[in-house]
Amino acid sequence: MIKPIALTSALFIGLLTQASAAGLNTERNISLALASDLASRTLAVCQADGYNVSVTVVDRAGIIKTVLRGDNAGPHTVKASEQKAFTALSTKTPSGQVMENSQKTPAANNLKDIPGFLLLGGGVPVKAGDEVVGAVGVAGAPGGHLDAQCATKALEQISAQLKA
Repeated sequence: MIKPIALTSALFIGLLTQASAAGLNTERNISLALASDLASRTLAVCQADGYNVSVTVVDRAGIIKTVLRGDNAGPHTVKASEQKAFTALSTKTPSGQVMENSQKTPAANNLKDIPGFLLLGGGVPVKAGDEVVGAVGVAGAPGGHLDAQCATKALEQISAQLKA
């Protein structure tokens, strides 16, 4: 008699544990320390090339983790870097590639109407393996492809930290 009660209790507890675990997600996200390091490195790469830029790093939810506006960077670069990061994060694709895709596919041109999107190069997803954990956006170099190069070089510098 005790065995059936114990078995039923064990089954019930097991189902409860499984049900509660199914209701929670575990997500990896870029930390403030890593976002700050990435922003600083990105700014330094651009400055070394003579570009006055702003850099924004967002987390996996598109929320700003850090923003750096370099000396002599234009006032528009802060918002542009944020929007490029948001575009790259939301699409899980570099913003320059999103721009190119929208130019080739008429229906994709409507992406420009999404609030917060900016279809210019300079936004790059931050990936830990295949998982997007944030994005970096750069604005102010004389071309979106140059903004993206700064971000990509900085991401290469922190690549070991993204494997952990």
